[in-house]
Amino acid sequence: MRSYVLSAAVIISSASMLSFRPVQKFDLKASVERGKELYTAQCMSCHMEQGEGLEGVYPPLAKSDYLMSDKKRSIDQMLHGLTGPIKVNGVTYDGVMTSFDALSDTEISDVLNFVRNSFGNKGAAVLPDEIKGARK
Repeated sequence: MRSYVLSAAVIISSASMLSFRPVQKFDLKASVERGKELYTAQCMSCHMEQGEGLEGVYPPLAKSDYLMSDKKRSIDQMLHGLTGPIKVNGVTYDGVMTSFDALSDTEISDVLNFVRNSFGNKGAAVLPDEIKGARK
């Protein structure tokens, strides 16, 4: 009887160890690096190389009060686009930004992490799960 109890304990212990997976920490630096490539391909033609935009036409991402004030709004605008007036650093912009919903959750996370941590900006990480949740 004693060896049966011991065997059961070993099996349960082994099974629980097999299901244990350490949580992998999000690598913001790697995300920013990947995001730079996406920014160059998808965003730079409007927002310019240094994120300075084109006053009155394309809003700046560099030191942008609008971008940095609401992470959730930035996610939503990447997924669904933007039409209508916005005020960025005291200047009104009234244009259209297309949606980037064809990009993966990780790709949107990466480009947002790049712009939120470049051009004089410093922001908290945008995780792929946040993008996934916003798609619903």
